[in-house]
Amino acid sequence: MTNNDLTETFERLDAAAQQWMPPIVTEMARQGASHFEILVAAVLSARTLDTVTVKVYPKLFALAKTPRALAALSEQEIATAIRGVAFPAQKAKQTRALARLLVENYDSRVPETIEELIALPGVGRKVANLVVVEAFGKPGICVDTHVHRIVNRWGYIKTKTPAETEMSLRAILPPRYWQSINPLLVALGQNICRPTSPKCSICPIAEFCDKVGVTKSR
Repeated sequence: MTNNDLTETFERLDAAAQQWMPPIVTEMARQGASHFEILVAAVLSARTLDTVTVKVYPKLFALAKTPRALAALSEQEIATAIRGVAFPAQKAKQTRALARLLVENYDSRVPETIEELIALPGVGRKVANLVVVEAFGKPGICVDTHVHRIVNRWGYIKTKTPAETEMSLRAILPPRYWQSINPLLVALGQNICRPTSPKCSICPIAEFCDKVGVTKSR
């Protein structure tokens, strides 16, 4: 795949995505979730299926929907509320700590830059980019396992890690696609472009994909 294929690729993906459930954080943003709710949900969703996250975050937000309220909870209370996500004890500690930092350093506001976000507990570049895009509508490239796998499978780039993928995409992907690449490729990855045996026979963009590394498909 080359940049010449991107317009048709993204148009087809956008049309196909109307039939798929969007990623949980994207859906929260569409439903008007607060910046803080988007940030916390993004942290909780790390290494956790959306089908789990969507059941867990409402339990936490029923207890606390603001940084000050979350900081007032104990780590055990948070861990109990988010039971089911990956590493609940670790994420309970991280979310409580980041809530306290927001209260103390940002007057309970969520910062808008990647540099400030990655300084918060539990926030790496993937989460920071996701928050920048979904909470603030600013350009960012959120690279999770789906995005990393699919753009390499396309043959669009050749990288070994999500971090390398983000930087390579920043260098060559036209900015108009930055905000949509994550929700579209996550949806594609969840429904069609699976890690093993992808459903290439029904993929809307199969003709543009080099199928790098694909040895078996359906």
